[in-house]
Amino acid sequence: MQPRLSNSPPKRINVIGCSGSGKSTFARKLARRIEARYVELDSVYWGPNWTEPSDEELFQNLNTELLGESWVLDGNYSRTVPVKWKRVQSVIWLDTPFLTTLAQAFRRAIERAWTKEEIWPGTGNRESFRKSFFSRDSVLLWTLTSYRPLRKRYLGIMKDPSYAHIEFVQLRGHAKANAYLERIRSSAEL
Repeated sequence: MQPRLSNSPPKRINVIGCSGSGKSTFARKLARRIEARYVELDSVYWGPNWTEPSDEELFQNLNTELLGESWVLDGNYSRTVPVKWKRVQSVIWLDTPFLTTLAQAFRRAIERAWTKEEIWPGTGNRESFRKSFFSRDSVLLWTLTSYRPLRKRYLGIMKDPSYAHIEFVQLRGHAKANAYLERIRSSAEL
């Protein structure tokens, strides 16, 4: 679906896509372009030592993060749709080709395991080679098994009349994503 950019770009946006699609990079750039707050859903979700929140805790934290009038939310988590899409104006789906997505997830897993960087400050959460490549919690395994089902789900959601209030934008690949960012910059400068 082609984006319909008016003179002013949307101010409450959710960027979705498979793990490794480039959501975080794109969402950060977009937030800077429209001068909005960047919110990473993974940082709202994951607690210290990879603990998962209850739904109540997750929804409360997410509602707090999305109080403002201008934000770009990076992340999926289907159980958060009732909260995050209540006020969202646009959902941008980074529909990156499978091999590109897998390669990006692979590079990121190696980099994070090698540097042992703390992914979200204060959580102590770090990737390891064992977790990234030899575990049921592997992000690569997740990418391999979730890519096709996510595409099918997103295509269905875009046609769902209960989300008619949302502008859905499907960007197939980096060239389309970069072109969208350029159009956003151009419309913001008008």
